[in-house]
Amino acid sequence: MKKIVSVSLAGAAALALVACSEAATEGGEGGETAEAGAAITEADVDAAREAWGEGIVAIGAVSTEGGDVAEAATNHINTFYGYEDGMTVLFKPTLAAVDQFRGTFDEALTYFIGAEGTEDGGFAIKPWTAVRWENEGTIIDEDGNTALAMGNYYFTDTDGNDTKVEYTFGYERNDAGDLVIVLHHSSLPFSAE
Repeated sequence: MKKIVSVSLAGAAALALVACSEAATEGGEGGETAEAGAAITEADVDAAREAWGEGIVAIGAVSTEGGDVAEAATNHINTFYGYEDGMTVLFKPTLAAVDQFRGTFDEALTYFIGAEGTEDGGFAIKPWTAVRWENEGTIIDEDGNTALAMGNYYFTDTDGNDTKVEYTFGYERNDAGDLVIVLHHSSLPFSAE
């Protein structure tokens, strides 16, 4: 299996948020629209992964600037996940222990921006300044209808420290032809301590 390494250099987080919103409006990651039945390619998966990371950075920037994080996170979720399309989404966030699985839009939203009285502290509003990917591999089914990507991603905080997280993302195209996440599993690496 070929190892793909791509690095996100999220420049201006506000611009990334605008790009994410434009991608949702135009029907694709990075402004590219594919037909609903178009085969998924490895380049599609790479672009979706990069844009997702830039969106997480953008939500944190909105939070830092005192902006509307609920709106920013809503745009992010609607752009990158299949909830809005009525698709089943299997989402197991990194820092979820009590409410481990987030099968609804509202559950995903509270994970990203936090909710009082829950375990959710707002993963996306930390803020993170960059997301770097080390993709172990990508599997695309023979018809190009679904794709799975797995590896490590690193979230860089404002002090320059990285948090290593393991991920598996599953993708499908929605009716508009956008590549959306239908499986997202993240976890911290095992520690014997």
